[in-house]
Amino acid sequence: MTTIDLSPLYRNSVGFDRMASLLDNALRSQKAGVGFPPYDIETTGEDRYAITLAVAGFEDSELEIQVENGVLCVSGKKADEVEEKSYLYRGIANRSFERKFNLADHVEVQGADLKNGLLTVNLIKEIPEAMKPRTIAINPAGATLEHKEKSEKAA
Repeated sequence: MTTIDLSPLYRNSVGFDRMASLLDNALRSQKAGVGFPPYDIETTGEDRYAITLAVAGFEDSELEIQVENGVLCVSGKKADEVEEKSYLYRGIANRSFERKFNLADHVEVQGADLKNGLLTVNLIKEIPEAMKPRTIAINPAGATLEHKEKSEKAA
């Protein structure tokens, strides 16, 4: 297995130590050949995303969507078939699955829709007000904090 040395990136950044584990997990799952169900990830607008999974044959009661610690997990568990069928060829997957997606900070699940065998999970990135850019006022030259407080009390 190939390892990637990210230490040069850590010299100029703080708080990105989670990136190494994300890359490592991505490389591992890619080698494992996990390809079911197929999916698309698209941008649907500014700070809006959609993950669409092809879940043909699954009903909404057989699907589960969970978010925990920044990981979106979509899983499907087929109910046991009561009726036995005799297949000449079986190409439609009828197996349980679990697909995980790492979400960036402040990305929240807005909802999900199941239509025509496609499960679409809608996501939105909502940056908290405290983290948005803001302008900091500069005190005039010679003004001290005490002088400013006195002028505010007088007003």
